[in-house]
Amino acid sequence: MKPNDKPTKVKSKTALLIIDMLNTLDFPEGPMLAKQALPVAKNILKLKKKMAKRGAAVVYVNDNFGNWKSSWEEVYKTCAAPKSRGREIAKILHPDPEDYFILKPRHSAFYSTNLEVFLKDLGIENLILTGVAGNICILFTVHDAHMRDFKITVPRDCIASNTKTLNDQALGLMKNELKVQTPISASISL
Repeated sequence: MKPNDKPTKVKSKTALLIIDMLNTLDFPEGPMLAKQALPVAKNILKLKKKMAKRGAAVVYVNDNFGNWKSSWEEVYKTCAAPKSRGREIAKILHPDPEDYFILKPRHSAFYSTNLEVFLKDLGIENLILTGVAGNICILFTVHDAHMRDFKITVPRDCIASNTKTLNDQALGLMKNELKVQTPISASISL
């Protein structure tokens, strides 16, 4: 969120969270994750447009990369830079002016962020979680959202991990242990 932004009530009780898709992918497994995340970015963009049109809040929750003075604009600029491995993904999912943006220091979107209070202020009850990595940041966020009694949907074509096997394992845990819905994104409606 921008410094003076106050959350406004949205038409829907649903929020679409886009987690860590603005990413340099500058780590040893980055090339593997980039390959898995590119088609996911395109699916997330389609879902984002559909959900925004239906009045859902669109919330980017992104790693701050250890930069405690960072802003979403700086994160985007870094991730969209010519030498960034995540450049193409960042350009596909450039935040729109009406989108919200929350920086996070660790894996879960809830850990040490204002996300929970923000969602309550908006009257959000349902979360659609998308992004990377499915077996880490998405899984940890799903767990924390479950503990906070949100209704959770994770579109299986809108998350990516370093490998398909890791992603499938994470989806299995979410579905079987946390009772999360894992439909394809095209079937999601408000």
